[in-house]
Amino acid sequence: MRKIITAFLFFTMFLGFSQTKEIDSLFIELAFQKQDSTKVVPYLHLIKSLYALKEYDRGMKYVQASEKLSYSFNYQKGIAETTFYKALYYAEKNDYINAISGFAKAKNLFIEQRDTIAVAKVHNSIGTLESSRGNFTKGIEHALAATKTLENSDLKEELSLAYNTLAESYYHTNAQDLAITYNIKALALQEQLKDSSGVNKTYQRLSDLYYKKKEHKKSIFYFEKLLSLKGYSDTLRASIYPKLGGEYLAIKNYDKATNYLIKGYNLNRASNNKHNLLTVLNNLGDLNLQKNRLKTAKNQLLEAGEIAKNLNNKSELLKQYKLMKAVDSTQRNFYNAFIWQGKYYELKADLQAPVEVVQAPVTSPTTIDFDSEVIDTLTSSNLTQDIKSIDESASGSRLKFNHYNFYVYFLVSALCIAVLILIVIYLKGNKNAKRATELEERNTLVELENAALLEETQNLENVINVKDKLFSIISHDLKDSLSSITGFINLLKDGSLTKEEFDALIPELSENANNASLLLFNLLNWSKSQMQSLEPKPTLFDVQEVFKDKVQLIEQRMEKKGITLMNNSLRDFAFADRSMFEIVIQNLLANALKFCKKGDVISITNHINNGSCIVSIADTGIGIPEENINKLFKSTPFTTSGTNNEKGTGLGLPICKELVELNNGKIWVESMVNVGTTFYIQLPKSKPEE
Repeated sequence: MRKIITAFLFFTMFLGFSQTKEIDSLFIELAFQKQDSTKVVPYLHLIKSLYALKEYDRGMKYVQASEKLSYSFNYQKGIAETTFYKALYYAEKNDYINAISGFAKAKNLFIEQRDTIAVAKVHNSIGTLESSRGNFTKGIEHALAATKTLENSDLKEELSLAYNTLAESYYHTNAQDLAITYNIKALALQEQLKDSSGVNKTYQRLSDLYYKKKEHKKSIFYFEKLLSLKGYSDTLRASIYPKLGGEYLAIKNYDKATNYLIKGYNLNRASNNKHNLLTVLNNLGDLNLQKNRLKTAKNQLLEAGEIAKNLNNKSELLKQYKLMKAVDSTQRNFYNAFIWQGKYYELKADLQAPVEVVQAPVTSPTTIDFDSEVIDTLTSSNLTQDIKSIDESASGSRLKFNHYNFYVYFLVSALCIAVLILIVIYLKGNKNAKRATELEERNTLVELENAALLEETQNLENVINVKDKLFSIISHDLKDSLSSITGFINLLKDGSLTKEEFDALIPELSENANNASLLLFNLLNWSKSQMQSLEPKPTLFDVQEVFKDKVQLIEQRMEKKGITLMNNSLRDFAFADRSMFEIVIQNLLANALKFCKKGDVISITNHINNGSCIVSIADTGIGIPEENINKLFKSTPFTTSGTNNEKGTGLGLPICKELVELNNGKIWVESMVNVGTTFYIQLPKSKPEE
């Protein structure tokens, strides 16, 4: 009865503090347990549970009780495990000395018991503690000792901790390859254990490591993984967006680079985070330089340079110098480009210069000790004799001094003459060096100018080649179409055609006129785009009305070629320049007709997707080979003959792309040979936000 009352009181006392059923049951078990070595086991379970709940003060009370009981019965296993957990509690309380002392003691006890798993746990805990204090070399040493045993066990949590310690330590010691290896090992276990916090940190380390190694695609993969995690704050996004935008820029994915850099710019400008803003501005400057938006690039880079100097961020300042040199060189400001280049190489040399620590030699002052006994033996007679000998030696010294005085003056004079000669040689050499430097600067400027002229010459040659090819195509196609029309008109004028012949030739005449019209239409728009005078005037219009108008223009040609048209379009609105959209649709329908055979089908559809209007024009024609798809939208004309040997200029699709993009849209194509081709156009349904 007494035991029952004691158990009840014990349970009531601790019921308010219990957080789990396991701890409650352990309290009850301890109340009934006899005071012997077997009571250490529930004590240890309770200590582990309280440690997991981070109730270190409560846990330490039971550590002391378990330690006292283990020693009283000389229970070695209990002593070892209690000592280990006592050290863990000290580590959590930042009592480094007692923690390390306890771990060392526990390790020796476990070694005596030949418990290799326990020894590995001790090494693991020491490695974690040392790494958290910045003693990364010791952390690596102990974590490696732990992994040798833990990799052969099923203790995934302990092994994950060891891998994480190694990943963290190698990361901070710049051993990048080893850090990546152990981060990947840690990540595999963290995902199995569903350790979201650990996964988050590992993604951060891996993305940063690959970013430093300039492995852009891997860096992008882990940055994107990091952003996909829930609960990510704007502060962390603000640090990721600038780097991620820079990585996409490095692989020439300008759309995603622009997206992330603008997000990063807005977040960091709002929070006035100068460090992240510096990275964003440098990357935006690089992006605008590659897009030939030189004025914008220069403004962004100049601001980046000021921030880099204020923050003393030499690596970003070095990047800014390099980009500014490229901007001024592109703008043909060769003198400024030369100055930026000089700053770049000067800073680069400064960053690469080894730091030497020179330790001055330590010298001890010279001391002179006088022997008192020697001083006492000097008598007055000895002193007089010494004075006489001193006078004699002094007179002899004067004679010797006068004798050598001439040589001293001679040597000094010779030295002065030698110094004057050296000064003259130095000044002359310095003048020559200055001239050589000026010549070198002039040569550098000339080289920069020559490089720019060579590039400009190459561009002009390319433009001339394109022009020659273009006008060759245009003259041939226009000549064919206009010759046919002229011949028809001459026959009409001579009265050589019967009514039946006239009716039969009308479709051919109509097709030739349409071809000539479309050719001239494309030529006019291409000329406008080359002179940069195309300006969209967007309005809200019904795309279905455009389809109806443009289908009527090709109905006769479709009927003649034996092609079926399926107009599945719906009434829907787009916000764009209607005339430009009509040009695009006319070109795409003409293209589909050109590459279809008798019996093929052309389909027109449209639908809404995420607030956009998406239009598709599909055909079951001959399709486009994969190697030709990338050539379709380029400014260099690319064309092939149609199924009835129809000719083209290769201007239509590049014009379509430019017109669609001017209206904040996208155009793309999907095709398979002998299956068919589908062109897609995406346009906004309302005015895009600035």
